[in-house]
Amino acid sequence: MTKNPVDEYFLTEIAGLAAVDPVDPDAPIPGHPGVTGTRLLSLFDAQAGSRHLDLAARALGAAGQGFYSIGSSGHEGNAAVAAALRPTDPALLHYRSGAFYLERAAQVPGQRPLRDVLLGVVAAAAEPISGGRHKVFGNRDLDVIPQTSTIASHLPRAVGLAFALERAKSIGVATDRPSDAVVVCSLGDASANHSTATGAINAAMHCAYQGVPLPLLFVCEDNGIGISVRTPAGWIGRSHRDRPGLEYLEADGSDLPAALEVARTAVDRVRSERRPVFLRLSTVRLMGHAGSDLESGYRSRTEILADHARDPVTSTARLLVNAGVVTPGRLLDRYEELRAEVAAVAAEAVTLPKLTSAAEIVRPLALPRAAETARRAASAAPVARRAAAFPDGLPESEGPLTLAQSVNRSLADLLAADDGVLVFGEDVGRKGGVYGVTKGLRQRFGRLRVFDTLLDEQSVLGTALGAGLAGLLPIPEIQYLAYLHNAADQLRGEAATLRFFSAGQYRNPMVVRVAGYGYQKGFGGHFHNDNGVAALRDVPGLVVASPSRPDDAAAMLRTCVAAARVDGAVCVFLEPIALYHTRDLYEDGDGAWAAPYPVPASPAGAVPIGRARRYGDGPDLTLVSFGNGLRMSLRVAHRLAEQGVGARVVDLRWLAPLPVADLVAEAEATGRVLVVDETRRSGGVSEGVVTALVDHGFHGRLRRVTSEDSFIPLGRAAERVLVDEATIEAAALDMLA
Repeated sequence: MTKNPVDEYFLTEIAGLAAVDPVDPDAPIPGHPGVTGTRLLSLFDAQAGSRHLDLAARALGAAGQGFYSIGSSGHEGNAAVAAALRPTDPALLHYRSGAFYLERAAQVPGQRPLRDVLLGVVAAAAEPISGGRHKVFGNRDLDVIPQTSTIASHLPRAVGLAFALERAKSIGVATDRPSDAVVVCSLGDASANHSTATGAINAAMHCAYQGVPLPLLFVCEDNGIGISVRTPAGWIGRSHRDRPGLEYLEADGSDLPAALEVARTAVDRVRSERRPVFLRLSTVRLMGHAGSDLESGYRSRTEILADHARDPVTSTARLLVNAGVVTPGRLLDRYEELRAEVAAVAAEAVTLPKLTSAAEIVRPLALPRAAETARRAASAAPVARRAAAFPDGLPESEGPLTLAQSVNRSLADLLAADDGVLVFGEDVGRKGGVYGVTKGLRQRFGRLRVFDTLLDEQSVLGTALGAGLAGLLPIPEIQYLAYLHNAADQLRGEAATLRFFSAGQYRNPMVVRVAGYGYQKGFGGHFHNDNGVAALRDVPGLVVASPSRPDDAAAMLRTCVAAARVDGAVCVFLEPIALYHTRDLYEDGDGAWAAPYPVPASPAGAVPIGRARRYGDGPDLTLVSFGNGLRMSLRVAHRLAEQGVGARVVDLRWLAPLPVADLVAEAEATGRVLVVDETRRSGGVSEGVVTALVDHGFHGRLRRVTSEDSFIPLGRAAERVLVDEATIEAAALDMLA
């Protein structure tokens, strides 16, 4: 492999050292009674191995054979953090964590970490965590949970995992990790300024302030620069020291024995006291941000060379030689042996097969066990547990229920059937939700399973992400759809990608309940009436459920929870606010919108993902809709029937995946399709519906009516931008003319 200035600096420095009298390698290093020469030498191997991986990645990239070159050079002091932890401590790592990964792998027999990393660099299908889909640090046997390079987006998940491991113990649910496990997550100094990081750290402090156990170690690897932008000197310490509920420690990542001692202190505190600690590990960044980064464009040569003197690999090697643990010649031999090993592995890696088909690439996003999901969705808690969950009588005996009531009863059934189900969000616990949907659940199932969160959607979803990783089944609530956009990357960048980037080895099952859509009366405006679902439908693998009728709501919620348990599905469950308490359909007092509660263990107890529901069998026109549009379409179809027009109404129910087979069949049945879409004309659901019909060869008449490309204003002005029954009826009659 071609040498570069950092590599040459190491070789020159170590070759220039004088050998000293040898010492017992099992004796402590002078000044560091807890670190032996043998231990330091093994950590050097992790550091040097990581360095050679960086050099190889750059060489492979230059040759057009590698695809990722964000390296770990200058950050190899993080090997000390790995050494202070156990391989059973879940780790969510910064992308400069090569030495950490190698050191952790050294603690578990049979690992091949050099090969793991290089297979990721060349995108080989045999790469053991993502299967060539991305270069990530991840390994199921090492409990290194793969993270993409989205800035700080993994921190809410880390907080959630630490919280959930302790919560699982409190409610008596077993996890696959030791009871004293510590969660570690690392980040860069520039990333510490991101709102996601500050929110996650605040959430950790919020837990500690209330005495909620949270065994989490934050490691900020501070190299003083983010790509080309400098972090002000001392900023990380100034902004994180002396914060309530967050112990702050510092270590020099270029002084490996000292870093190990501080890391051990940090880990021991977290492990024994079950509270968060923030460790600032000072580092340097060598060889630029990435292979394509021209560092000389924003740093002087003097500044770049000054960092060479703080190279942690050189510093550890110098200490080993000066302490008499090893001679300069033997250490250089060891370094070159690692170079040769990495070169040999790289030569093999480039010959291995890559992913070659779309089906192979997207396989981890699939939900393959539909039959098992259906079986689980149709099951129920034992009779005695259901009776305890519904002390006033079973819901199927209540008579017709509203949408809000049906969701409430279904949540109670789910909590009774699965001890790992958690229901949480803003105002969800004591108040029972803004619309009363979770009313009474906390009283029946306790504050450990039904609870209020702090007002931060990223933290709400991060809690769910961690709970899913811990083996629980989270059902978080986002109070309004408009609020979800504050935290959309927790769904896109974290939740939906985990199965993809771990080839299904890790999963974060969750069902996110969201109150949404428009048409609220008396409580309006954009933030309480939002119809923007395009960002959800665009996320690969995300299931988007949109129930309208009360019976469908209960059945679809069970299906979502079952799919989450069986296949690790990530589901968003959109609940139309304006229909929460609706009972009537055609005229006041008819009660035709309310519906009996579907018994869990019955054919009506679940709805398969991607199946629509048809109302009527009219031969003249197919109205396709969802949400509030379903109720409007049914009312329009009723009036059309009085005019002699036979219309059928199709409720999509699932916005992702769309029920394409049912949609095509119902379209062909009449040859005329009117799509009623309460979302926006641009980017709305109807675009996908129309495209699906065209793609599947539908040649009949096709039209759509939608809401305007507008935010929803306050009061009666909303009626000017939302689709209404008059518009639907006029479009239907025009198609039939």
